[in-house]
Amino acid sequence: MIPKLTHHLSFPNPFLHASEEGIIAYGGDLSPSRLMLAYRSGIFPWYSAKDPILWWSPDPRLILELDDFKLSRSLRKKMTQFEIRFDSTFSEVIHECAIAPRREQKGSWIVPEMIEAYETLHALGYAHSVEAYQNGSLVGGLYGVSVGGVFCGESMFAKVSDASKVALAVLVDYLSEWGFDFIDCQVPTPHLKSLGAKEVSREFFLRRLDKAVNSSAGENHWKMRNF
Repeated sequence: MIPKLTHHLSFPNPFLHASEEGIIAYGGDLSPSRLMLAYRSGIFPWYSAKDPILWWSPDPRLILELDDFKLSRSLRKKMTQFEIRFDSTFSEVIHECAIAPRREQKGSWIVPEMIEAYETLHALGYAHSVEAYQNGSLVGGLYGVSVGGVFCGESMFAKVSDASKVALAVLVDYLSEWGFDFIDCQVPTPHLKSLGAKEVSREFFLRRLDKAVNSSAGENHWKMRNF
């Protein structure tokens, strides 16, 4: 049986309580303290508007080792076509991600409560966005949560071909420079695998995360920067 969260700020142990699908609990809230505890524990929320909040720790897990990112020759050429900014318009990015079409699912899991929660995390300095602009217009980007030496990617969108890929490529460069360990891509998808992400076991992921969350790599780098 999947445990229901109470008002206490805690989560079940992912090693012991995950369902076959990867759900470890339901209920609770999306407060900043609970969300950040979730990310530090290798857990993230993912649910639709008709469901209660569902908390996941899937097996396998998808991660992107920074040195494994596949920057193709064609993508490298396209990088000069975009202006990349960090944290310049987080709210617009998450709203665009919420309405972006998804081949693998109908509708969006980025419900209004999720948007509000992550906008709060952004205001507190935990959630960040990377934006791709062309001719002054936002045409692609991504957002996620920074925890120690891990960037937990949440979603991405593109209105122009390869805009989100270029945003990710620039992010990978800066995360490497800042001493980050890896990007948590959460759920395996063919798109992210094509960019170099790989599947690992839950156990492998949680042990890597346990070491990386105590890193100071994420400190003092996210400063409303333009690149």
